Amino acid sequence: MLPAFVLVMSAPAPEAQKIEALIQAVASLQGAVFLRNGTEHSPKEAAEHLRLKWRNAGRRVKTAPEFIQHCASGSSQSGRPYELRLNDGRTVLARDWFWTELKRMEAAP
Repeated sequence: MLPAFVLVMSAPAPEAQKIEALIQAVASLQGAVFLRNGTEHSPKEAAEHLRLKWRNAGRRVKTAPEFIQHCASGSSQSGRPYELRLNDGRTVLARDWFWTELKRMEAAP
């Protein structure tokens, strides 16, 4: 997890909490595989990578939607979209999974 001062500098506290919750959600996916530039990664590795991208994005990412758009959708090096192969065998675009997860989080009481 990033130090609190890094989170505050890059995103308002409620948004930083949403972003961290999204990262935790992907980290906790049992049996899933994160596909980045044709290489398979564990959910834990995916979370570490996404935190690094978030930190490197700095002030450009202030909201959870900006995090999804700039950090969690695809590779800035290759332009290829990130994918998630879920434990049921389905492969989905990471962007779509993160949007669904964000909507679910925001709808929860």
